[in-house]
Amino acid sequence: MRTAVVWEALRSMLAERTAATGRESLDIVDAGGGTGGFAVPLAELGHSVTVVDPSPDSLAALERRAKERGVGVRGIQGDAADLSDLLSHESADLVLCHSVLEYVEDPTSALTAVAGLLRKGGTVSVLAANPVASAIHRALAGQFEEARAVLADPVGTWGDRDPTPRRFSADTLAELLEAAGFTVGSIHGVRVFADLVPSRLIDGEPGAAESLVALEQAASTHPVLRDIATQLHVLAHRA
Repeated sequence: MRTAVVWEALRSMLAERTAATGRESLDIVDAGGGTGGFAVPLAELGHSVTVVDPSPDSLAALERRAKERGVGVRGIQGDAADLSDLLSHESADLVLCHSVLEYVEDPTSALTAVAGLLRKGGTVSVLAANPVASAIHRALAGQFEEARAVLADPVGTWGDRDPTPRRFSADTLAELLEAAGFTVGSIHGVRVFADLVPSRLIDGEPGAAESLVALEQAASTHPVLRDIATQLHVLAHRA
């Protein structure tokens, strides 16, 4: 439910890419892919997937998950900024960069490394935290000063204890991607309502989860609601 909007965009993009290349199996790199929440399902769809992640524990969990599902996923220990040293130039059709730009030292350098991995016409999928949503969530938690701090901070954090070093608006993400040589395509809001609706309204209610997914999909491109989503999802293409 929380990633339905992302998966819908990815499936559509993968269908277009396989049609354009004539290859049913694409080469996919998941930078910071952790335990394989996206990588393993993509491998189940028949694609060749490599996960690059700095955590050996996450890569071990990835290996177990892939084995349980009967697919092969390659795991490489490393950081997103080192992609150009870890993998071959122009070797990927799709690179996932989900919840990574918030934590890397230099987001522009990381995206430039991603661009170097992609073949001509390849796609990067970026998923990043949105500062407006953080302000809403802090306010709903009664942390009004922290909510105001998010709105005033250039990188969208609410203080020294904030576990997320930076957040991005849609415009900021687009500027970063363009600076790294990408052409920005679709931008969707992810988890517009899913993080606000109490679970008691979903659990045990027939059809409630499906209805919430449909609402999330409708809100993901709404001109106002998109920009208050917990995360923003951008598909951008190597020129």
